[in-house]
Amino acid sequence: MSTSQIQGWLLLTNDDGIEAVGMKLLVEALNDRGHKVVVFAPSNNQSATGMRINLMTPLNWRFRNDLKSQWNVNDENLHLIELDGTPCDTMIVALDKGLQHILPEVIPRLVISGVNLGPNMSQDSYHSGTMGAAREAGLYGMPAIASSLTSFDDEGMQKAVDATVQLIERAIEILPMVPENLRRPSVDISKPHVSRWPIIEDKPAWSDNPIEALRTAFRNGELMLNINTPPTWNGEFQTTRLGMRWYRDAISFAENSDNENTATFTIGAASIDHTPVESSDCDAVMMDKSSISCLPTWPQTHPLAIDDRLLTWCLQSGEENYPIWLKI
Repeated sequence: MSTSQIQGWLLLTNDDGIEAVGMKLLVEALNDRGHKVVVFAPSNNQSATGMRINLMTPLNWRFRNDLKSQWNVNDENLHLIELDGTPCDTMIVALDKGLQHILPEVIPRLVISGVNLGPNMSQDSYHSGTMGAAREAGLYGMPAIASSLTSFDDEGMQKAVDATVQLIERAIEILPMVPENLRRPSVDISKPHVSRWPIIEDKPAWSDNPIEALRTAFRNGELMLNINTPPTWNGEFQTTRLGMRWYRDAISFAENSDNENTATFTIGAASIDHTPVESSDCDAVMMDKSSISCLPTWPQTHPLAIDDRLLTWCLQSGEENYPIWLKI
């Protein structure tokens, strides 16, 4: 990467907590490549918290400079901050001027959530705190990437980190040094990528240049990237959609011997069924590929939702099988 391309700051968070191995390895890799990194992550594990936030609750934060001596990093252009909150809390605090208050010189260029320990594919994208943080960043107008290792064994984490770094460096090639839409200073629902629902136009506004429309959506936080990398990654990427996987026997049950009217339920699937879907994230990782899915930040029918027909272009791949709109 050229010097001009790494002048902007990368803002990192996760749901496994600031001391998680995925965070450590990602910070080390980005720091080694000269990127400016600020971490604003939960102080402890917040997995599967989705988009939960703490309302009207004081949230303590701390610098974690002690980790710099434990990690293999250069102290220059690196800030490590933990927050006693959820992944979404970290993004709300950081992006809604909390980061500006703590580190006025830092303006993030891109948000990365992860690398998560465990897959975030299919319906996982709704439960995941990793995904929730990336989506929250998008709501604040920031381009964002969510990244996960598709195993709960951290032995393959370095491969997921390597894939994530490659995607980050591809993404920042099309991003401005300073975010265009942080905190959404203005809202323009006439932009070409935005759905006109309930009106269905014969010729959508984006039809003359769908690639640039998707880039604009990403730059403005309306489109996020979700990368899932298997521990057996073969070095290849695939542009994907969400797949279908089903958690069977998702609860275990135990009666309380002291009181027959109470019992204990534990959520945790005993098995996972997979339904094949062409070009899906689940199918890609089963072929040892790293899956890159383009996901809309806003739900359908929201005024800033992406046009459904434009989303079909998200399955088009270009160089090295990245989404075609990431082509440099």
